[in-house]
Amino acid sequence: MRFFPKSTTVVWTRSPDTDLEEALRTATHLGIGAHHDDLEFMAFEGIAACRDVEGRGFAGIVCTDGRGSARGGTMAQTDIDELARLRIAEQEEAARTGGYAAMVQLGYPSREAAGADLVADLAALLEVSRADTVYTHNPADKHPTHLAVFSSVLRALRSLPHGSRPKRLVGCEVWRDLDWMPDREKVRMDVTGHDLLAERLNSLFATQIAGGKRYDLAVVGRRRANATFAEPRAGDAAEQVILGMDLTPLLLDDTLDPVEFTCGFIRRFEEDVRTSLAPLFKS
Repeated sequence: MRFFPKSTTVVWTRSPDTDLEEALRTATHLGIGAHHDDLEFMAFEGIAACRDVEGRGFAGIVCTDGRGSARGGTMAQTDIDELARLRIAEQEEAARTGGYAAMVQLGYPSREAAGADLVADLAALLEVSRADTVYTHNPADKHPTHLAVFSSVLRALRSLPHGSRPKRLVGCEVWRDLDWMPDREKVRMDVTGHDLLAERLNSLFATQIAGGKRYDLAVVGRRRANATFAEPRAGDAAEQVILGMDLTPLLLDDTLDPVEFTCGFIRRFEEDVRTSLAPLFKS
């Protein structure tokens, strides 16, 4: 296997006696995010579904090195290095708190998030894990590094034989929510009842919170809003909901263009708006 030529890679497994390959084989759910804390915000469905459940395991992959955060722009290099070290430690603590089977921090600079080396590393990890469900960034996200990681994940998955690909690929909301999608196409991930675990995980990323970005509050607020604003004429069926985009068709048919596939959601949203609004303005 290709584990791993770079000195930047940091690997954690739930049991010190278990190597990465063995730990990944137990993963039924796998999250692949650009940054430290992305997994806890977007792939929480998988974390909650696997924690302390026999026969299930959540594994996480963070692609970048943590040096490109909002706090890093005005820092000296030594401080940026220390910030990156702290973010690695926070992510490892999140894996421990969440009961992950494995946590891999690949340590790529953001500028390399769409590069061939990352694609190869991800393909090696995906081939071993054989997780049924993979969570990553959605292709309508507005963060350029999130989009780069999405592209690398898709290329890595498409490099595998069809029989080695996951049954389900979900693109999750982080930088831009998915409330705009037609309701019939939203993947609704109900995480009601896991508030305490979510609070514990979100609060671990102090390096971000201390920098003036209250992601811990914003993420929970978005989940609450997704639940409440789902249906205007009925009581809330859930208390906390994460929205996703079903990207599985991109794995079933390699000829599908990811750009056209994504823009199709936007066109269908436009049609929904036209269909609802146009009759009200007919002369």
